[in-house]
Order: sequence, then C-alpha cells, then structure tokens
Amino acid sequence: MSSILAAGTAAPDFTLRVTPDQSLTLSNLRGRPVILAFYPADWSPVCGDQVTLYNEVLPEFHKHKAELLGVSVDGVWCHAAFARDRRLHFPLLADFEPKGEVARKYSAYRANEGICERALFVLDRQGVIAWSYCSPIAVNPGADGIIDALENLTDETNGHGQFENAHHEK
Repeated sequence: MSSILAAGTAAPDFTLRVTPDQSLTLSNLRGRPVILAFYPADWSPVCGDQVTLYNEVLPEFHKHKAELLGVSVDGVWCHAAFARDRRLHFPLLADFEPKGEVARKYSAYRANEGICERALFVLDRQGVIAWSYCSPIAVNPGADGIIDALENLTDETNGHGQFENAHHEK
C-alpha cells in the first residue's frame, strides 16, 4: 500500500471526465465537503460492494452537504455502464488518460498494476484534506470513517460559528 496524502494537505485540484462530453473540476466544489473515493476497477467484486454501499448511505453524506465522487482509471463508457448497472446516484470520474494522473497526485496509484489504491479522502470546505484512509485492495473500507470525518467537520464548523458569535457579542 502506498502512503497517500495525509490530513492537513491541500487537495490537488483536477478536472476529469464524468461523461464523454462533461467534465468536473474539483475546485468548483469549494464551499462544501467532498468525499473522494478512489477504487481499483468498476467491475471488481469489492469495488461493486463498496460503491453500492456508498450509494445506500448517500443520504447520510448529503446531510453533511457533502459531495461524493468515485475515481478510477476506467474510461467514461465503462463508468456509464457500471453506474447504470448499480443504479448509482453520484458521479464516477475517469482518471483514464493520462492514466492515473490524478491518483498519482494523491499518492494513490499502483504503477505496477496500473490501478488506483482503495483510498478515501474527505476534503473540508476549503479544499484541504481533513481525513484520508487507504484500505487493502481486497477490503471494503465501509463508510464509518467517512461519516466520522464529516461529523468532525460539522462539529468544527458549528464550534467555530459559536465562537465567532460569542466573540462578536462582547
């Protein structure tokens, strides 16, 4: 397993294809938390379980105003078929060409195998990594770590807002 980017690091910006004619730029999502879920391949058994789980807990992510993005080195057509088959309600981004360029920026690329690590990143509203985790390829990391990280972001925001209000009242 690689040593992925750690909490406190500014998340590298990127633009990746979501469909053949649509791209998504990470910095356009500033102002809300973002979950980046890098995974090895669309049709592998563990990946299928992982994205299906995230699809089921999407309402919990949305409670925290978080945007979930799946990222792998598969192309847009493969992503489209996989998302349709799994009835996914979040975008899958194609880190296809140059292959793994974005995963490399996050130190989440396995060059020997040509796939992404199973790596998770929760970014705060300013685009800084608040939490990251790299799971063994054969292990579904679940959603608990993501939800805990989002709750910590919410707590910090609430705490900061309360401090500001108390400070202004004096």
